[in-house]
Amino acid sequence: MHVALLTAALLGLGSALPEEKAVLTEPPMVPPPITRTTPAKVKIELEVVEKVMQLADGVDYTFWTFGGTVPGRFIRIREGDTVEFWLENHPNNKLPHNIDLHAVTGPGGGAASTFTAPGHKSRFTFQALNAGLYVYHCATAPVGMHIANGMYGLIYVQPKKALPKVDHEYYVMQGDFYTDADFGTKGLQPFSMKRAIDERPSYVVFNGSAMSLVGDRALKAKVGETVRLFIGNGGPNLVSSFHVIGEIFDKVYTEGGTNAQQNVQTTLIPAGGSAIVEYKLDTDGTYILVDHSIFRTFNKGSLGMMKVEGPSNKQVYSGKEVDAVYLGDESVATSLQARPAVTSPSAGVTDGRQLFIANCAMCHQAEGQGVPGAFPPLAKSDYLKNIATNNRAELVSFPLRGRTGKITVNGLEYNGVMTPVAGLDDAQLASVLTYVSNAWGNSAKPFTAEEVKTLKASLPAVPAAATGKE
Repeated sequence: MHVALLTAALLGLGSALPEEKAVLTEPPMVPPPITRTTPAKVKIELEVVEKVMQLADGVDYTFWTFGGTVPGRFIRIREGDTVEFWLENHPNNKLPHNIDLHAVTGPGGGAASTFTAPGHKSRFTFQALNAGLYVYHCATAPVGMHIANGMYGLIYVQPKKALPKVDHEYYVMQGDFYTDADFGTKGLQPFSMKRAIDERPSYVVFNGSAMSLVGDRALKAKVGETVRLFIGNGGPNLVSSFHVIGEIFDKVYTEGGTNAQQNVQTTLIPAGGSAIVEYKLDTDGTYILVDHSIFRTFNKGSLGMMKVEGPSNKQVYSGKEVDAVYLGDESVATSLQARPAVTSPSAGVTDGRQLFIANCAMCHQAEGQGVPGAFPPLAKSDYLKNIATNNRAELVSFPLRGRTGKITVNGLEYNGVMTPVAGLDDAQLASVLTYVSNAWGNSAKPFTAEEVKTLKASLPAVPAAATGKE
C-alpha cells in the first residue's frame, strides 16, 4: 500500500486531488471529524510565536509555541492525504525553529526541510501513510530546550474508516517545565538548563499551565454523553501515568495506534507519545484529570477537571449514605481513661507559624500558596481577607469544624473538603488564625483567646450526624 501511494505521488497524480485548507484548533478543542471518503491535498500553515504567558497563578514564562498556544494547534488530516506543510517563523521571534512531525515518513519527520529563521517561512510536502495520533515538536538544537519551552502538539491522521462518533472530543497534552525557581514563585521565570538535564521539573502541567483545565476552563459534558480524549505527552523528560479520577476508560488506543484495550484505569504515555481514551459519563459530578505520579498533580500542577451536568444516577454512585461515629475495635463502653494517651503535635505550642506548619501546611503549603485546582491559597487571598474582616466567626469555624463545598478564591473555584484541626485550645486557635490572616501579604486584626471563645459560642449548633441505623 505504501509503495503504491509513493508511486502515485512520484507520477504527479497528487496534483489531481481536491484541495482544502486544514482546520487547526487551539487546545482543548479538536477539529471536526473528516467526512470525505477519498484523499485530498491539504494545506497546513503553522506559525511559530515566542510569547510570554502564564505557567501558574502569578507565574509568567516565555513560551516558544506552534500557533501561539501550548500545546500547539491540533492538526487533523486523513490517511492517504497529501499534505503541503508551511512553517512560518514570526519576524519578532529571536530564534530559528523547525518541526518534526512523527506522522511523517522522511528525514527528521520534516525537520530537515523546515529549518526557518525569524521572518521566513518554509514548505515541504508529505503523504499521510499511517493512521494514528502523533506528536509533533521542534527539533532545532538544543532540541530538549525547544521542547521544554512548549514546542509540541498533536497531529491526528484519521483512519480511512473513522472511529465511531462521540459527543465530545478534547485535546489534552502534558508537559514538564524547568524554571530556576520552585513551583509557585511569582513573576517571570527563566528556563533552567541544569534542572532540565537533571530531569527535575518545577512544573508538570496539562495544556501549558497549571490553570488550563480548572474552574471556568474545565472540560464540559453531560450525563449520558460519550467523550474521546486525544492525550499527548510533550515531555521532554517524564512519562505520564494518565488517569481520570472517577472514570474507567471504556477504550484506550495505546500509544495512539490502531488497537484498543478495554476497561483501563490508568494508561502510560511516553515522552513524545500519545493515547486516545474513550468513556461514557454515567453520572454527574466533577471528574479530575491527573498524572497518577501523584505528587506531580498536587504539587507541580498536572490537574485538570471535567464538569459533568445532568441527573445523578444513584445506582451507579450513591454519594455519601452514612456519616457515623467509628471507634475501631474498642467497645463504646470502654472507659476513656483506659485508652492510651495520644500526644498531639500541637501540645504545648503557642506559636502561630509552628501550629500552621504542624496542622495546615500539608494542604495549603508552607507559604500559603495552596495547590492549583485542589486547595485554595491563603496567601493574598481575597476570600480570607473578606472573612477576617467581616465574618470572623466563620473563619474560626473552619479549623474548628472543617468545611465542605464550593469556594471561590481570587477568581478560581475550588470544591473540596477541609477536615477539622483537632486538639487546639482557644489560645492556639487565636495564634494560628492571627498568623494566617497576617502572613504572605495578608493583613487583619489579630485574634485573641477571648475573642475566639466568644465566636465559638456564637456558632450555630452542629446537626446530629447520621448513624446509618434505621
